[in-house]
Amino acid sequence: MILGVPLWALAVIALALLVGTMVQGLVGLGLGLVGAPIATLVAPELMPGLLLCTAALLPLLQLARNRQEIDWRGLAWALPARIPGTVLGVWLVSLFTVRQLSVAVGVMVLAAVLVTRHTVTVPITPTTLVGAGIISGVTSTATSIGGPPIAILYQHRSPVQIRSTLAVYFVLGAVFSLIGLGVSGQLEARQVWLAALLVPFLLAGLWLSGRVGRHVSPLRIRNIMLLVCAASALTLLVRSLAG
Repeated sequence: MILGVPLWALAVIALALLVGTMVQGLVGLGLGLVGAPIATLVAPELMPGLLLCTAALLPLLQLARNRQEIDWRGLAWALPARIPGTVLGVWLVSLFTVRQLSVAVGVMVLAAVLVTRHTVTVPITPTTLVGAGIISGVTSTATSIGGPPIAILYQHRSPVQIRSTLAVYFVLGAVFSLIGLGVSGQLEARQVWLAALLVPFLLAGLWLSGRVGRHVSPLRIRNIMLLVCAASALTLLVRSLAG
């Protein structure tokens, strides 16, 4: 055992993080989709701290590799908008059950993927950035899925800009959440140490994503990103309806 976690469980989590990192390194999001369900299944006592720590570390590693095309202007609109979205999310959580909110978010994300994939191109403007930031704040607070609203908005930008812009967005969001857990006494030191031990698997996943990305066209990367968003929504719906 390492820090109270069986080696087999740690190995399973490491493999999940490697796969999730490869997906996120390719399309900009995916670590939570792959890593969170598996980590919750084999070592629920490490959640959400362990995944939040890796969710903060991974974007930093991504930015070390790709930081030249970050859309700082877009982030300047979207990030502050996440604050009222978070407040709205807290209010909605007090009004509705987690299941009701999860179903609503899942349906909303699926509808957005279908509409923007085939018929509608949403322009990136201050209005849409603020809207996506608010929606992301709501969905992240209510269901822990905050990436798809921003990812769907940026889907027609270059893969490098999608990855680097989402990386900044995710690292700040994860840091905010970690601060909240730390202040409330819900973040354990071993979760932080285990995340540090798993960094080599994050690096391996990023390396694999770079190798794969050389052979994948921007259009295919966009399609994969939309597929990951849809998978996030479907996972949320299944988890909610089966729970």
